[in-house]
Amino acid sequence: MTTWIKAQVVGKRHWTTRLVSLQFEADISPFTAGQFVRCGMDIDGERVARPYSLINTPETLPHEIYFNIVEDGLLTPHLATLNTGDEFWVCDACNGFLTLDELPIASNLWMLSTGTGVGPFISILKTEQIWQQFKQVVLVHAVSNADELAYSELIDDTQRQHPTTFHYLPFVSREKIAETIHGRIPDAIQNRTLESTAGLPLNAEHSHVMLCGNAGMIKDASELLEQRGMSRHRRSAPGHITIEKYY
Repeated sequence: MTTWIKAQVVGKRHWTTRLVSLQFEADISPFTAGQFVRCGMDIDGERVARPYSLINTPETLPHEIYFNIVEDGLLTPHLATLNTGDEFWVCDACNGFLTLDELPIASNLWMLSTGTGVGPFISILKTEQIWQQFKQVVLVHAVSNADELAYSELIDDTQRQHPTTFHYLPFVSREKIAETIHGRIPDAIQNRTLESTAGLPLNAEHSHVMLCGNAGMIKDASELLEQRGMSRHRRSAPGHITIEKYY
């Protein structure tokens, strides 16, 4: 049963004109890094709600979500107008299987994301568990323009703390920027640019892959990984690919 509780905005950041993060306080139940919470607002007499990954870890406050303002969207244009002190609704319980506890044993963890799909991975990167569970960690974040590569300060700090075990591979599709990969994630899987850049194998023997982002990337990347003998991970049948889709 869904229980809605009030959340109060305590901070806000515009990364670009359409990318926003909200920090908020709410008495939600304990959650696991990588999970999402449903957020809502009452609009024209109806509660409109969508799931958003929590950027913070379970041990840190305030809570934080990161979202893209969808033109003509039912919720995000309204969420984006909220400021410190304003309130909105959240479910008191979080959900999602894009968590470290759900993953089978592997040497290398690949986290492939597009746009705001990087959110759950930012939360996971803040935990100590990821560095204890995997020998090598790769974060791939694909965006259209370079100014959409959010949370760079945290990523830079992670690289300083784990210089030999953390690999960050940013993608930019609409412009060519130094120290980024130009193009799409599926193309880089197919031509093995991901592996050559990270210096790590991407295969069933050594790797587990987590995918979060747009449906096209998830579909195409999954098909290419399956061609390499990797399978969808399920509790009943351990595999190599974990997917989070909010739709």
